[in-house]
Amino acid sequence: MNNQPAHDIKKVISWALYDWANSAFATTVMAGFFPVFFKKYWSAGSAVESTFRLGAANSVASLVIVAAAPVLGAIADRGSAKKRFLLFFSFLGILMTGGLYFVSKGDWMTAACLYVLGTIGFSGGNIFYDALLVSVAGPKKVDFVSALGFSLGYLGGGLLFAFNVFMTLKPQLFGLANAAEAVRWSYLTVAVWWLLFSLPIMLVVTEQQEENSGRLTLKTAAEGFLQLKQTFVEIRKLKVVVLFLLGYWLYIDALDTIVRMAVDYGLAIGFKTDGLMIALLITQFVGFPAAIAFGRIGEKLGAKTGILIGIGVYLVITVWAYFMRQQTEFYILAVGIGLVQGGVQSLSRSLYTRIIPQNKSAEFFGFYNMLGKFAAVIGPLLMGWVGVISGDPRMGILSLVLLFVAGAVLLSRVDVNEGMRMAREMEQ
Repeated sequence: MNNQPAHDIKKVISWALYDWANSAFATTVMAGFFPVFFKKYWSAGSAVESTFRLGAANSVASLVIVAAAPVLGAIADRGSAKKRFLLFFSFLGILMTGGLYFVSKGDWMTAACLYVLGTIGFSGGNIFYDALLVSVAGPKKVDFVSALGFSLGYLGGGLLFAFNVFMTLKPQLFGLANAAEAVRWSYLTVAVWWLLFSLPIMLVVTEQQEENSGRLTLKTAAEGFLQLKQTFVEIRKLKVVVLFLLGYWLYIDALDTIVRMAVDYGLAIGFKTDGLMIALLITQFVGFPAAIAFGRIGEKLGAKTGILIGIGVYLVITVWAYFMRQQTEFYILAVGIGLVQGGVQSLSRSLYTRIIPQNKSAEFFGFYNMLGKFAAVIGPLLMGWVGVISGDPRMGILSLVLLFVAGAVLLSRVDVNEGMRMAREMEQ
């Protein structure tokens, strides 16, 4: 970024800081405290029932995004309203996350509803955050800028999560009665963190204005629906995009399943909760420099090559997880995941940015995020089903190898240069 104008660098950093902001929700709430706190505090009792309730909450939130993402993207493109939609979903997520502080013990229904709405806010905001990438990064820097966002997300989310874990371990230092009260306060810290570090993207980043931009009206919404219908027709012509999305759906399915189910898997094979929280922190802090490194790999070798390298590492990790017996091995796996998780995610986003029409970025990222959330519905079910049929949770984790391999095979057939050519033709 050394040869970029100062105002462009300011936009890039402001855009990337949103990942720093909302990753606090992904780490402290989604991956860290909520699954454990829901099971032990809000839905205490039958372990089977609490797992079902948590799974249902995740699935409902994902299905809402699956249904709404492409339509919202189309409407946002018609009205040049990516930032307004980002503001709405962010505010929704922030309010719901803060609201978790006020939920009393045993009130699992309220906790689940707030979590669903918070997750919708988090996931919905990411559609428009991703789409704004084309407004802040040129073609030569898109891999690095995308990676910068993920790396700051790992660092920011990890720092606040580490602070929150410390609060639960030493609640008396903060004037809190016990660990449960510390967890409840952690939800408030996430809300404040998310709000504070969302300000730069709202104040500094500007989106590309289209000829049809203007106020959001019923006419804009109607045009968005018509545009979505037209895109379904046109996307069939973008064979490279279709091939990439199919491959992405498979390998991100496996990746997201590992993210969401790692703690549950660790508990299932007998590891302690405190150790699993430490493993999450390891992944966060390793992920910070690793995502930046993968951005450089994308610039040097190409985004597709970088993703395939990451998938290869994931295959090794998945097979190793099957044989794992010691908690120290879980920490080593956490390092491995941290090395490649952000890289696969960031390079997937930057590769996709290259092969889609720039003037329809929100709409196309609606499809992109739709597949990501649909993966979050199917992946855990596959892992759980195989585990139940085999009677061994280790077989469940091993089943993810099939998804990684199939996704890599499809990705290897993606012709990026042809995809870029077809996307530019559609823009005209």
